[in-house]
Amino acid sequence: MSDDRYSRQTRYPAIGESGQYALGRSTALVVGCGALGSVIASTLARAGVGTLRIVDRDFVELSNLQRQVLYDENDVASNLPKVIAAADKLRQINSEITIEPHVVDVDASNIEGLSRDVDVIIDGTDNFEIRFLINDVSIKHSIPWIYGGCLGADGQTMTILPGETACLRCLMLDGPPLPGTMPTCDSAGILATIINVIGSVQCNEALKILSENRQAVSRSLTIVDLWSNQFRQMDVSSLRDQVDCPTCKGGQFDWLDGHRGSHSAVLCGRNAVQLSPPERQSLDLEKLAFSLEPVGQVTRNRFLLKLSVDDFQLTVFPDGRAIIGGTEDIAIARKLYAQYVGN
Repeated sequence: MSDDRYSRQTRYPAIGESGQYALGRSTALVVGCGALGSVIASTLARAGVGTLRIVDRDFVELSNLQRQVLYDENDVASNLPKVIAAADKLRQINSEITIEPHVVDVDASNIEGLSRDVDVIIDGTDNFEIRFLINDVSIKHSIPWIYGGCLGADGQTMTILPGETACLRCLMLDGPPLPGTMPTCDSAGILATIINVIGSVQCNEALKILSENRQAVSRSLTIVDLWSNQFRQMDVSSLRDQVDCPTCKGGQFDWLDGHRGSHSAVLCGRNAVQLSPPERQSLDLEKLAFSLEPVGQVTRNRFLLKLSVDDFQLTVFPDGRAIIGGTEDIAIARKLYAQYVGN
């Protein structure tokens, strides 16, 4: 490990040489490598976290570049999955650490494997179902995790220390908001500035945990309205004792057990639907590309296949997952998948 690389960080008394050594031996799982996730992965790589396991289901698009700091126009042109493009950049930022990219949709079937042997999980998603899934695996396996979310110029974040602090279910006993009850990035938009603020707070909390400064972790829900320059904190230190949480008190893991959650999702701000098969598959993309060439414009690399037909764009991954662009109607998306990929 280069002494010069982290010299400014180790001069901060709370980190020091011992904290930097702990960071270098630690493993962080970043779930989602879009806006928040790319800020988080970049910051933790620069800080010297020894192993970064980054997970994302999506590919790079032009609209991402406004706020997703690890990507550029070449990544868009190359049709690269986000974590593959991110891993390339992160290895150029810090060749001394280990980067583990996973092009998968995080769900109940794989999250325990993805979170094995990690010291912290950081939320880089835009999806409450996945956040509740992370919360389940966090509580079940006593892994700290850091929630973060942004919309418009607003953001919030909270750190969950299993057995010590309130969990996400304590905060939202009824589970995720129902579809249509909350604004989305389609309706409210999103500024890159709030992404950088919330991502930085999340990283700061992760650095406390990974550098063995757990006592410094915030026991508050931090809420930021960046447009109005308003920062406030809601004390949730006693919330765990005040509510009868079915997860951290009752040991119920509804999302991890598969009792809650879905195999389809409308993607925020994308006019697109993601479909995931109930069981993982192994598609031969070369063979599929050959069969689809008479249908429309087909491009392919080893990570994904794209089909443009009529007003729709189908992006198919080797595990059978697909993103259907051009519609937010799940029924239409399923019909297109069955028509061009198969049931």
